[in-house]
Amino acid sequence: MANAVADVADGATILIGGFGNAGMPAALIDALIAQGARELTIVNNNAGNGETGLAALLKAKRVRKIICSFPRQTDSHVFDALYRSGELELELTPQGNLAERIRAGGAGIGGFFTPTGYGTLLAEGKETRIIDGRGYVLEAPIRADYALIKAHRGDRWGNLVYRKAARNFGPIMATAAKCTIAQVASVVELGELDPESVVTPGIFVQRVVQEVRS
Repeated sequence: MANAVADVADGATILIGGFGNAGMPAALIDALIAQGARELTIVNNNAGNGETGLAALLKAKRVRKIICSFPRQTDSHVFDALYRSGELELELTPQGNLAERIRAGGAGIGGFFTPTGYGTLLAEGKETRIIDGRGYVLEAPIRADYALIKAHRGDRWGNLVYRKAARNFGPIMATAAKCTIAQVASVVELGELDPESVVTPGIFVQRVVQEVRS
């Protein structure tokens, strides 16, 4: 894990998979905390739970900005304290827009118009357009230096399969980063994964690391 994140530089933009704890690459996040990179921009569905995983990264004050769709929940006290004190910048993005912005980044799309957020504070400063009588907002793609994702199984070429809801943002994040690092429960031999079950092809994955379970 330490070797996998060793070259993450200060100021990097990092996509981190997970919907709450489902699909969150906790071991990679812990390795990133130990590695020490600072002033990070993190893209995630939420802003962490309790004081572990993503919340622990925030608590260590390694994050300058977070782009997410659901920052506040009952146990998001770490984010709440940092945001209220002005130590953390937030870019709030509706979940569908967040997913499409990441997908657009991976697909090489320069932007897209969406009705979500039109006429609200989230549209301030953005180009708007009326299309067929309906208001739309132009949203920019999200691309990153790294993606940290979690899969169920992978091979040494980086082909990945996921487990149920833990799949969430992993597949699109893998396409939108210069370097995708996948944390997997097990590494299997080449050819062991059914090609019809592979969700993320290895062409999108640069590093695969297996979890060490106690």
